[in-house]
Amino acid sequence: MKKKTEAPIRVVERVQTGVRIEKRLLKVLKALAEYHDLTLGDLLEGIVLHAFDGICPFREDNLRRIRDLKQIYDLDLDASASHRLIEAHPAGKKKAPRPRP
Repeated sequence: MKKKTEAPIRVVERVQTGVRIEKRLLKVLKALAEYHDLTLGDLLEGIVLHAFDGICPFREDNLRRIRDLKQIYDLDLDASASHRLIEAHPAGKKKAPRPRP
């Protein structure tokens, strides 16, 4: 059996970003990161790097855990919802103030 060679450690520059994401999806991601004792940023970097290489970032046991977390957080979205989500209350568009009597 071949021994997996580890990739060298790489020094990178990280930036803080404000990303808007569906609330229940974020809850599932945060729970998964917590389960694996990772930061949310580290989890997202890993998912994206795998996706860029066309590789599923999760083994079957993790996919089962994700299904469980989706059920816990009532996340009923799947890949077919991608690019088809709209804001319930678009950012920057607050409700009009109520007139005072």
